[in-house]
Amino acid sequence: MESQVRGGTRWKRFAVVMVPSVAATAAIGVALAQGALAASFSVSGQSFKVTADSLHGEGFSQYGAIDSGYTLDGKKTAHPVAVSAFKNASITNMCQSVVTPDIPLLGSVSLILKAGGGGTPVQAENLYIDVEDLEANATFHNIDIGVAAKDASKGPGIGKGDAANPYGFAQQADSADLTDVKQTAWATTAGTFKLSGLKMSLSKGVKECY
Repeated sequence: MESQVRGGTRWKRFAVVMVPSVAATAAIGVALAQGALAASFSVSGQSFKVTADSLHGEGFSQYGAIDSGYTLDGKKTAHPVAVSAFKNASITNMCQSVVTPDIPLLGSVSLILKAGGGGTPVQAENLYIDVEDLEANATFHNIDIGVAAKDASKGPGIGKGDAANPYGFAQQADSADLTDVKQTAWATTAGTFKLSGLKMSLSKGVKECY
C-alpha cells in the first residue's frame, strides 16, 4: 500500500546549535561529518529552516508532542510539533539555516549549514525531527494511520524525553520518500548524524535556505 501526499504536511523542524565560539562550532561540525558524535540539536526559543532535494527514510513513525525551551531573554516557550522518527534516513542536498536577531553592534546573524551534495547523502540513524511546518512531495510505503503512539513499532519508538501522549494519534510506515522538502523545525535528535561534504558559514543579515 502506498500513500502520496503533496504540500502542507506538518513535521518537526531540523535544528542547529549556535555556540559562542565559531571554532567550537566548526569542531562539532567536523566530528559530525566523520560520524564521531551522537547528535542532539536545538535552538533555544527559535525555529530553523531546512531544505533538501530528497529524504529517504526506513522505519518511519510520526506522533504529536510539545517542545519546550527558553527564548534568548530567558522566557519559557512551548510549541506543538509533529515528531517524525526514522530508524535510518538518507538526505540529499540538505540546507539548514537559523537566524539570531538583535546581536549588539551586529544586528542579525545567519548560520547556514550545507551537506549531502556531490553524490554522497547525509546519513542518520534513530533520527527524530520536531517539525512545525512542512512542504514536500511524499510517498509512504505500507502506511498505518491512526495507531497509538506507543504501538508505532515500525519506527524507533517515542523519543526519550519527548512530551508526547503514548495513547495519542500516530501513524507509521515501512518507509517514506520525500522530495523538494521545505520545513521549519524546533529540534533534531539522532543516534548518529553523518554530514558528508559539510560546509558552514556565518554572515551578517538574514540569509535562509528558503
